[in-house]
Amino acid sequence: MAALVVSLDLGRRWTGWGFVIFVTSSLALIGWGFLDEDAEGIGAQNLILFVINCVGVWRYLLSRRDRRPSA
Repeated sequence: MAALVVSLDLGRRWTGWGFVIFVTSSLALIGWGFLDEDAEGIGAQNLILFVINCVGVWRYLLSRRDRRPSA
């Protein structure tokens, strides 16, 4: 669902909420990855994705600056 929302590029607010969904799923997979000793790789991978997704939340929901170039 998050990938669809981000890919549709419906505006800053919608894209930002897509990244919030990504952050939530990253947190769940980090928890699973480090609680299950056979899934440490998925936990480590999602630590990196968590940081990337937090940048997306910052950029599209929290930052007031519009980063799109003017035409």
